[in-house]
Amino acid sequence: MLTHPDELRVRIWRGDAGGGEMAAYRAPRLPNQTVLDVVTWIQRHQAPDLSYRFSCRVGMCGSCAMTVNGAPRWTCRTHVKEVARNRRDGQLELAPLRNLPVVKDLVCDMADFFRKWRQAEGRFRGGRGRFDAVSAVTAADPHRAAADAAIECINCAVCYAACDVVAWNPGYLGPAALNRAWTLVNDARDTAQSRRLRAIADAGGGCQHCHSQHHCAQYCPVQLSPAHSIAGLKRRVGRAVLRGEL
Repeated sequence: MLTHPDELRVRIWRGDAGGGEMAAYRAPRLPNQTVLDVVTWIQRHQAPDLSYRFSCRVGMCGSCAMTVNGAPRWTCRTHVKEVARNRRDGQLELAPLRNLPVVKDLVCDMADFFRKWRQAEGRFRGGRGRFDAVSAVTAADPHRAAADAAIECINCAVCYAACDVVAWNPGYLGPAALNRAWTLVNDARDTAQSRRLRAIADAGGGCQHCHSQHHCAQYCPVQLSPAHSIAGLKRRVGRAVLRGEL
């Protein structure tokens, strides 16, 4: 059943960690309308207790990520006309990101996501102090070039939600954490390379668990390819094993 031309039918997941269900709403259909605009309108006019996250509204922070008609997306940069037309009824269906515990409604608990980021040794560990000269890394450095795109990740967790391996294996570090590890493996200034290689080669959830399905690259809002970074990590770990370093 098609919606009135000036009206959107919207279903939003409402609930918490204990469970929930889809609730139906109607919102005005407006020109150049984003999915975040719709959620905000519903919260202001129909469901003041609806919980969701957003901040910048211009595709810089990534905090507004949700599942939109089955796919993880930044809702501030997703226009209704691009996603509603993919359904015969023109309806929007919104849910929290997959693979993350739900706090309430569209808000997920990101603690485990960032725990894995730390578990993958995603922290830069330098060997110089504040009074030492700054280490120069030129754009022509091949290692810097290898990690050039991966550095742009802002940890919005869209790739994590898109990853089927995370769904099958909750211990898997996930594409964002491994992408971050790839940037540091290629940083000549970092002093924790052996420690990091052991972390990303972990039998329980290391880089070798990636099935190269490329969902992370398919859904990344800034067109990064964590799968490419993970492939690089697999090669790096393989060489370390052959050299007896792991």
